[in-house]
Amino acid sequence: MSNVSTPAAGPAPRLALVTGGGGGIGATICQELARAGYRVVVSDVDAQRARRVADELGAPHSAHAFDVSDESAVETAFDQIEKTHGPIAVLVSAAGLLLFQANGERPLIKDTTLDIWERSFAVNARGVFLCGRAYLRRREAAPLQHGRIVTFTSVAAQLGGYRSSASYIAAKSAVLGLTKAMARESAHLGITVNGIAPGLIDTDMLRSTVTSSGALAAAAQAIPLGRIGTVDDVAAAVRFLASEEAGYITGSVIDVNGGYRMQ
Repeated sequence: MSNVSTPAAGPAPRLALVTGGGGGIGATICQELARAGYRVVVSDVDAQRARRVADELGAPHSAHAFDVSDESAVETAFDQIEKTHGPIAVLVSAAGLLLFQANGERPLIKDTTLDIWERSFAVNARGVFLCGRAYLRRREAAPLQHGRIVTFTSVAAQLGGYRSSASYIAAKSAVLGLTKAMARESAHLGITVNGIAPGLIDTDMLRSTVTSSGALAAAAQAIPLGRIGTVDDVAAAVRFLASEEAGYITGSVIDVNGGYRMQ
């Protein structure tokens, strides 16, 4: 049974596509947008994960699995989604990954293989470009009001990184520039493009890099608000950027970090 109420009868709710929606932050974003009245297409490279989230949301939400780093798969997915569900109003590019060495450590630059570098860019940067381009092509051909793109960068990119993982940091830095470029090029269509830069958020990704609860507590002490962020904190920021009320914000990056980085 769905935990999300179905909108009342009337015009079809706006359609939101969330990549990386099969778990973690992405799944919570799907839930938040569904509660806000959007029809959500949950996308993930893992079809079972996407279907599980969509099933939890219930009708009229759906799942569509595809690889954001595959150009042909992205174009096919956007065509199929829009043919089935109508125009995508909101694109949330939340798919991402953090790669480790075989020993479980984040690689220093001297230890980063070309495979790690290219796999990181394929999902974290190329995927944002391919999905953003697919969205903009279709909204150029068939405009709609209040188009929205929300991308994901990272506080690691803003700070120049920490604890190695240069491929992740560089890819997320690329998203910073791409977000501004898309915002400028799509402004004439009334589309806004903004990024989210999460800080330390309590996710499986964070916990995979922290070996003890004491380390998490120590990290929280370095944050002015005194706590690690939650996936709900991030999802709430996405919901706002997707809304009509955020219509005069574009080319910006919203820091969701508890004050860890201030500028």
